[in-house]
Amino acid sequence: MPPFRLVATDIDGTLINSERDVSPRTLEVLARVPVPVVLVTGRPLRWLDQLNSQLPSPLPAVCANGAVIYDPDNDEILRAHSMPVELLLDVTKRLRDAVPDVVLAVEVEDGRSFRHEQAWPLRWEGDHRIQVIGSPEELTSVPAVKLLARSATADPDEFLELVSRTLGGVAEATRSASSALVEISAAGVTKAAGLAWLCERDGITAEQVVAFGDMPNDIPMLTWAGRAVAMGNAHPAVRAVADDVCATNDEDGVAEYLAEAFGI
Repeated sequence: MPPFRLVATDIDGTLINSERDVSPRTLEVLARVPVPVVLVTGRPLRWLDQLNSQLPSPLPAVCANGAVIYDPDNDEILRAHSMPVELLLDVTKRLRDAVPDVVLAVEVEDGRSFRHEQAWPLRWEGDHRIQVIGSPEELTSVPAVKLLARSATADPDEFLELVSRTLGGVAEATRSASSALVEISAAGVTKAAGLAWLCERDGITAEQVVAFGDMPNDIPMLTWAGRAVAMGNAHPAVRAVADDVCATNDEDGVAEYLAEAFGI
């Protein structure tokens, strides 16, 4: 019998390389893994296309740090946990009061659309799913699966600590970027919670899951899983909670670990 019943993997900095590609070696191993593979990512739903276009068939996904669970075979949202308007109003007020240079954005429509303030730096010109807001009220006018807060001046780890302290437990705060960008979800919404829901539905326990990650938003998932594997390029906090450390994402770390674990 294989040692695990499910593989859970982050995408950026983990499954794909620095060029955002799935390597031939990783494709080869994924095709031979004898158990389900689930993507568990901070990415919104609309960002899955870039990865799925490289795969023979799309993989199930826990998106937006656990807020959205997606079945690609039926193009169906299995579960979504949004931040209600009242919570968004509270959180945005706290952030504006505590961080003078904060710039905000929201993932809405289960992560199919993105709204941002004028000062938000954009890399996706011409994408109709991305819209600049005309007034601050538009940012909090509908529920959001994720609120994003950015500072142009703060240290990334210090900014996460400041935002977490500012929120005081009313919402979850984490980060997956190398810059001072914090991702905020409803209280209790984490990669671990989303993955646990999916596994419970399929009769899989935490002990039967091997999980891979590289950044602080992966820590809840790695702490929950029976086997936690940090990438060789992982943040120190991730390595501290891991059971194992594999090679980097540019060295096919996930693929090489799975090949050895499953004897393939």
